[in-house]
Amino acid sequence: MTRLVLVRHAKSDWGDASLDDHDRPLNDRGLRDAPRMAARLAGTGFRADAILSSTALRASTTAGFFGQALGVPVERQERLYGAPASLLLRAGAERGVGSVVVVAHDPGMTVLAGQLSDGGIGHMPTCAVATFVWDEDDWEVATAVDPESWTLDTPR
Repeated sequence: MTRLVLVRHAKSDWGDASLDDHDRPLNDRGLRDAPRMAARLAGTGFRADAILSSTALRASTTAGFFGQALGVPVERQERLYGAPASLLLRAGAERGVGSVVVVAHDPGMTVLAGQLSDGGIGHMPTCAVATFVWDEDDWEVATAVDPESWTLDTPR
């Protein structure tokens, strides 16, 4: 079985205009939603083999909460910052393990979630968690066919 979990970073703070986009932190809502959504994913019994995150502060902070909840270290990858859907999927597949969490940004997250859900997911709000499951154990096969199932969980 192959599982891919897409997590859009939690709500970020736009209060300091002097900060580079890459360095924006989470706002209060983001700091509330990220640990809650991480706990909800862990509560489903999901077990991650790897967590990949964009290097942007808001994404890596969000990923940190998921890493704590799932007991898995976060692997930060600069290429996930602003990555298109194809790269997000490829990054998960290249990791070569059965269950991967990818924490990154829109529009790539919404595009990939929409593609994998055959249009069932029209938007990934901040801190949304989309889970995709394939019966295949091989990422090459899994990424060539539609997932067997998918779910979307949002903080609101």
